[in-house]
Amino acid sequence: MDTTPIELSPGTSLIDVALQKMKHAIVCCELPPGFKLKVDALSKQYGISSSPIREALNRLAQEGVVTASDNKGFRVAPITVEDFREITRVRVLLECEALSDAMKYGDDAWEGEVLAAFHRLSVIEKRMGQGPVALNDDWAERHKHYHFTLFSACPSTLLLSMVDSLFDRAERYRRFSAMHRQTERHKSNEHQLLMEAVLARDHDKAIDMLRRHIEHTQDSVTDAILRQQSTLQ
Repeated sequence: MDTTPIELSPGTSLIDVALQKMKHAIVCCELPPGFKLKVDALSKQYGISSSPIREALNRLAQEGVVTASDNKGFRVAPITVEDFREITRVRVLLECEALSDAMKYGDDAWEGEVLAAFHRLSVIEKRMGQGPVALNDDWAERHKHYHFTLFSACPSTLLLSMVDSLFDRAERYRRFSAMHRQTERHKSNEHQLLMEAVLARDHDKAIDMLRRHIEHTQDSVTDAILRQQSTLQ
């Protein structure tokens, strides 16, 4: 399992430390779907007492990346086409609303941050060439930063929090898909066209592009899940 340290802000609680470490391992598919999460084993692995570990697992269950059962304990949530379709449907609703608000309230400083975030993302994509970008942690960080910079002018912290949670759930599926699909999907052109529509304040075009961007991900992930399931039958 990857033991790469996660950057944590000063004063982070042990619960948050455990949550971030386990969530990173789950989202990156280091802990596979259905994997049994034993509190004692995780406590020893992370050097954190069982109480924060258990609370972190309960929070991850609320976020939907862990399942909890009185009889079976904690497990990494399964990967299913139905779950990802539901995640995608709600992402479209929430992210399009957040982007709409951002275009309404965004100022010059926000526009500069959007340009910078796109530049950081495009630089690493050029550097990586035709490799599986979705499995690269640096690309994943820059990809999320780009999308959330687009949304950052949205004034609703609750809406942004919900978008964040679903984005991470979708990231686990993207990682799983990248591990099993046959061709790599490069989205730099989609990201550029989306950015240009957003900065032009072309509301309808930007919202439609974001919706199609998210739904295209659903198609490629669904194909990868079904292909993987067929190999197990």
